[in-house]
Amino acid sequence: MSLPLPWLSADEPLPSPEQAWDDSSPAPGLLAAGGSLSVPRLVQAYRQGTFPWFSEGQPILWWSPEPRMVLPVAQFRLHRSLRKTLQRFRATPGCEVRVDSDFSAVIGACAGTPRPGQAGTWIVPQMVAAYEKLHAAGHAHSVETWVDGRLVGGLYCVALGRAVFGESMFAHATDASKIALAALVCLCRRAGVALIDCQQNTRHLASLGAREMPRAPFLAHVAQASALSDFAWHFSSLYWDELLPVQDA
Repeated sequence: MSLPLPWLSADEPLPSPEQAWDDSSPAPGLLAAGGSLSVPRLVQAYRQGTFPWFSEGQPILWWSPEPRMVLPVAQFRLHRSLRKTLQRFRATPGCEVRVDSDFSAVIGACAGTPRPGQAGTWIVPQMVAAYEKLHAAGHAHSVETWVDGRLVGGLYCVALGRAVFGESMFAHATDASKIALAALVCLCRRAGVALIDCQQNTRHLASLGAREMPRAPFLAHVAQASALSDFAWHFSSLYWDELLPVQDA
């Protein structure tokens, strides 16, 4: 039996997240299809804990998973190997973290980097264009790993007030994406951000301290955090103190 799925016009509001398909459906978390990827629509979606995710040839699909994978920044697991990597990165001339230095290059690399078990990418050209506009509006940001003037890894995310939603990462050098994620954790700790939304459960994220959260408390968190004032998106090497003891610097 087919399940009803709302098909949206360009300006039609998204349904309530609680209307998303449940675990008994063929696509748990699917909420609606259609609509647009305009900046106002994306802002509305993220404010209600919903995000777009679709492949080439599909309509725009909107999702609100139950439960939701989140990374509490206070519980980020700094494994010994990553600690050594960060210590070395921090101490090496030419190694730096930049924020919003080249958002287009980051999202382009996230779209173009092959991933194990995936034949293609959900970051289709339509999504790239939409998130570049969201970045220009001040709601999407990139955290970038640079070595000797070359971008070697990074991530991009969406931010509304103190609500931060991780989107995708890439690495063209060993641990480059992990360095960017650790830098985002440091930045969030400094800014008073409690959670980074990770959307889907993966073993890699779980190993770093991410956990599942039921939809209702997640939505309550987003409503509260997104109502707070925006914070400055920049990174100082002093922010590494959030993860590395002073004696490790």
